[in-house]
Amino acid sequence: MQVRDVMTPSCEFIAPTASLSDAARRMKELDCGFLAIGTETEGRLEGVVTDRDLVVRALAEGWNPDQTPVERAETHQVLYCFEGDSLEEAAERMQKQQIYRLVVLNNPDEKQLRGVISLGDILRHREAQLAEKTAEAIASKAA
Repeated sequence: MQVRDVMTPSCEFIAPTASLSDAARRMKELDCGFLAIGTETEGRLEGVVTDRDLVVRALAEGWNPDQTPVERAETHQVLYCFEGDSLEEAAERMQKQQIYRLVVLNNPDEKQLRGVISLGDILRHREAQLAEKTAEAIASKAA
């Protein structure tokens, strides 16, 4: 099974100049904890901002959420896989990087955003053993 078979294909973009408050509202509306930074028309990923970035990086530092652009709080080192990668490769990458989600790009040459794959996506596609193994590996390294 390939990443494209289980990933969440829709990924919301937010402009780098949008405020942290805008990002938080968008995450609430979408019931998600992740937004791609860039322009949807180009489909090119500039970075990501997560709910954790908003809380740990921005609010904990006292940044004004109405006046601070998301690009200031973004995660610059975006961890990714490609839509043609095997599910096992993506899970292994999650384990090594100790993360629960990866950005999915189309291919190494174009690097166009296609979606996101999370541990939950793997679990929802009846890959419970792989999801359990991945979660255990992430949790054991974090302890």
